[in-house]
Amino acid sequence: MKTVFFDVDTQLDFLYPAGALAVPGAEEIVKPLTKLTRFAAANDVKIVSTTDAHQENDPEFRKWRSHCVIGTAGQHKAAGTLLNAPLILSSASKALDGIRSRVENAEQIIVQKQTLDCFTNPNLRPLLDLIRAREYVVYGVVSEYCVRYAVFGLLETGARVRLVQDAIKSLSSENERQMIDRLLAQGGELTTVAQVTA
Repeated sequence: MKTVFFDVDTQLDFLYPAGALAVPGAEEIVKPLTKLTRFAAANDVKIVSTTDAHQENDPEFRKWRSHCVIGTAGQHKAAGTLLNAPLILSSASKALDGIRSRVENAEQIIVQKQTLDCFTNPNLRPLLDLIRAREYVVYGVVSEYCVRYAVFGLLETGARVRLVQDAIKSLSSENERQMIDRLLAQGGELTTVAQVTA
């Protein structure tokens, strides 16, 4: 079974208390996130990472405080979640044709986005079609927002989707629970860092 790790928005502005849009308690999952990244690197597991990549006057800032602005420290991924020489797919480029070999050889592919939904990047679905994973292991922040869009979009591919429950954080435990209940009802599964890395 071809497994791909799907790492959602593990960026400094979300993970640490000093971040522009810090998720309470998210620093607690930095070590588990690092463990997952190291496991992937050691076991030839591809990582698809999503990242917010906003302009200074991004429309999203009408609802959310300014965060993950391109060129700022907060937009960077946490060091433990980043592999060497990742392939970056912006929302602006709309074709994978010229970089298929790079996609196949990349250990980590970063899919940039400007909204909560990673599938608004036009490259993501073609990327997943190219990768053809049978299983996605999903983790990151925030459970009931960007992680939610990721897991339900990935379920639509027909692949197995496992959510790493000790490598996610929410803004609302009740909303997270509702998301997990819906995920389980639609055939998704829960797992832990220990189970994934065993």
